[in-house]
Amino acid sequence: MTVIGWIILGLLAGAIAKFLLPGRDPGGIVGTTLIGIAGAFIGGWISARWLDHPVSKDFYDGATWAAAIGGSLVLLVAYRLLFGNSRN
Repeated sequence: MTVIGWIILGLLAGAIAKFLLPGRDPGGIVGTTLIGIAGAFIGGWISARWLDHPVSKDFYDGATWAAAIGGSLVLLVAYRLLFGNSRN
């Protein structure tokens, strides 16, 4: 998958992560989108590096989507823990 594919996957993974973890985010829609993109890259890297599951070249691979969504969820939770009270 190309970098553009990962960005698109990250946008969708960020939207899915936001759907799974509703509530107010400190960064709003832009912050959540950027977290989704970063989460897709980090989730894919962790999957390939430490979980011994190389990322598929296919955009529609379930494991690739799970890694991207999982990475987005982890970053979204960490972001809320670190900066959650900044937006009252």
